[in-house]
Amino acid sequence: MNLYKYVSEQLNKTLGFSARLEVPRNREFGDFSTNAAMIMAKNAGKNPRDMATEILPKIQKLDFIESATIAGPGFINLKLRNDFLWRAAQTASKITPAPIPMIIDMDYGAYNVAKSLHIGHMRTSIVGDVLYRLGRELGHKMISYNHIGDWGRPMGLVIAWIEKLHPDWPFFAADFDPNGDYSQYTIDPHELDTYYPKSSTLAKQDEEFMAHAQKITAELQNGHAGYTALYNIFLPIALASMDKTIQLLNIVPFDNDLGERNAAKYTAQAEKMLRDKNLLVPSDGAEIVIVKRDTDNKPMPPVMFYNSRGAVTYDATDIMALYYRKITDNPDHIIYLTDKRQSLHFEQLFRVAELLNMFPAESLEHIGYGTLNGPDNKPFKTRDGNVAELNDIIEMVQSAARARVRESGKNLDDETVNNIALAALKFNDLSHDLRADYIFDPSQITAFEGRTGPYILYTAVRLNSVLRRGGDFTTPHQMDDLCPEERNLLMELLDFDRTVQSAFDNRATDLIANYAYDLCQLVNTFYHNCPILREDVPVETRAMRLGLVRIAVDVLNKTLNLMGLKIPSEM
Repeated sequence: MNLYKYVSEQLNKTLGFSARLEVPRNREFGDFSTNAAMIMAKNAGKNPRDMATEILPKIQKLDFIESATIAGPGFINLKLRNDFLWRAAQTASKITPAPIPMIIDMDYGAYNVAKSLHIGHMRTSIVGDVLYRLGRELGHKMISYNHIGDWGRPMGLVIAWIEKLHPDWPFFAADFDPNGDYSQYTIDPHELDTYYPKSSTLAKQDEEFMAHAQKITAELQNGHAGYTALYNIFLPIALASMDKTIQLLNIVPFDNDLGERNAAKYTAQAEKMLRDKNLLVPSDGAEIVIVKRDTDNKPMPPVMFYNSRGAVTYDATDIMALYYRKITDNPDHIIYLTDKRQSLHFEQLFRVAELLNMFPAESLEHIGYGTLNGPDNKPFKTRDGNVAELNDIIEMVQSAARARVRESGKNLDDETVNNIALAALKFNDLSHDLRADYIFDPSQITAFEGRTGPYILYTAVRLNSVLRRGGDFTTPHQMDDLCPEERNLLMELLDFDRTVQSAFDNRATDLIANYAYDLCQLVNTFYHNCPILREDVPVETRAMRLGLVRIAVDVLNKTLNLMGLKIPSEM
């Protein structure tokens, strides 16, 4: 139940006016407040407090209102009935479906073949996964794409590097037999991840190597049998390596691992659409699409479709990928999640899509996320100054979590420690505004106290333990008497539905992460101040509080699942 929406709608219906609800900083003043009387008074030319006095009886007749009082120049504070809150909370974990379910394509991840996932892939993977989960929970048909770098010059560089290492392999022979058995040829995944970086570095220094790699690229794309066979050997190895990292991060597997190679199949169709609208313009041997508008007050470069050598460009593959999604998914909306430094590229792409009448501008969305910085507030690097690999980051956090566990004197198995590390890593990433940069410090994020993932996991473990020890009980159907801690917890639980909707609608994963923390704070305040299993607790109170714990477990477990966290059995 979206409590905020329900109260707002009932209030507006009663007053015949669209009132705005606010949550007072101090709950002692009420659960909600509204300035309806002040706005109505202004429209009617009346004194705001007089108007508040006039409409107060109407508000007090609402069956969920315990009291309505006038404050200040004409604000009205509202307190809801305890029995209403208790009944509503029985379904607190249920999410209201979106009024208009959509087909939404999400493009995140963007991993590269033969190149290790690095720290730059962390936010797109973690945040993209949570947005995917949130959209699915709201009833949208979510379709995820990992637009992998699996084509173009990088593949030519990788094959050229393999030839340099293994010139005797049959894939490079003029008499290559495409029907032969080549199962004996394999590449170690860790070694493969070094091929693109090493070959790229060499190509910048060696023109002959670069020229050879470009030739291989063209021949691969034209169906060279040997290169294709070799490509089909290392591609699955690269994808399997990506999957291992995805599993470590507990990310929902992508619906589609389709990248540049798949997009390239639709070159002819994309080109025809552009030529039919006379959008391809010759430019120094290349062919471009002009996307600049007369109203632009900033530079807007053209989009290059074919380069001067006649090869399709990176920009072109994104146009083709859009075409593919149009003819397969026909989505209502597409979300791209990348580094914010790619904003210009996506603005250009969206303009091309609009020129082609492929998608309206409002159905295409790019979310640019900020960078992870080290304690020196500069982009996070390893000790030797290199970009940190994502697996190294995961291991770094696991080591920090293991050290924390040792310090606490606890004896936890590796799976539990890894779950703690996962919570530390993902909560830290999700709790920040995804569009902003933030400081990444493994030693701080693994703390068991404060605004951290381990603190949230510990609270979930505590609640599950209370339920197990509580045994069988019958949740009361009616509850009129609530102490402040119980009431505050109920109000927070009833804000779950609104938070999920708001987090997705605003593409703000920090809302769901910080909701989890705020909920845990209230859970622990309730736990410390309201005895549950103590022998002197009356049976009725015990049953009510166990019922409240069960609701909290349902909501918190669902919240952590939406964040892709795993709750251990003990901590």
